[in-house]
Amino acid sequence: MGENLTWLTHNVTKEDRSKIKQQKPCLLWVTGLSGSGKSTIANALESFLNEKKYHTFLLDGDNLRYGLNKDLGFTQAERTENIRRTGEVAKLFTEAGIIVIVSLISPYRADRQSVRELFQDGEFIEIYLSTPLEICEKRDPKGLYKKARVGEIPNFTGISSPYESPIKPEINLDTSKQTIEESIKKLCSYLYEKEIIQS
Repeated sequence: MGENLTWLTHNVTKEDRSKIKQQKPCLLWVTGLSGSGKSTIANALESFLNEKKYHTFLLDGDNLRYGLNKDLGFTQAERTENIRRTGEVAKLFTEAGIIVIVSLISPYRADRQSVRELFQDGEFIEIYLSTPLEICEKRDPKGLYKKARVGEIPNFTGISSPYESPIKPEINLDTSKQTIEESIKKLCSYLYEKEIIQS
């Protein structure tokens, strides 16, 4: 099949699209355990950027499993495919000049690295929510840890399936020690420093 395909070179480039939006596209990849605060931080960050008139889109792991990835389960191979698809969609959004926020557990380093390699240097920004497991389990907003502990949910990250922490994330946040406001301030300081957004 591949031999019958030809890559279409667009007349309009990512730079052209970004210029119209007056922004620098990138991928903000939020990773961490269930209950670490990924969706909360991702939502708050997008709200902040939207108020500043930046063009954004949030790709949430649960939302993606209602549609694009609804055929995938939670084996290691299926998780890898989940990340691969999400990374490709995120790349399309950045090609459109959008600042993309992804909120996904994404437990395996190799999978996150494979997404990073889709992007130019500085475009993939890994945001690690290092909130400790005991805090995440205590929060347990969806009651998932309780089910995982009694074997009702197999392959549950942090309990019966591993989470490989990022070694050198661009940003490290512990939501058990930082408020949402403090976390967003730290994130935005990085974005200002890298001139992704303007003050």
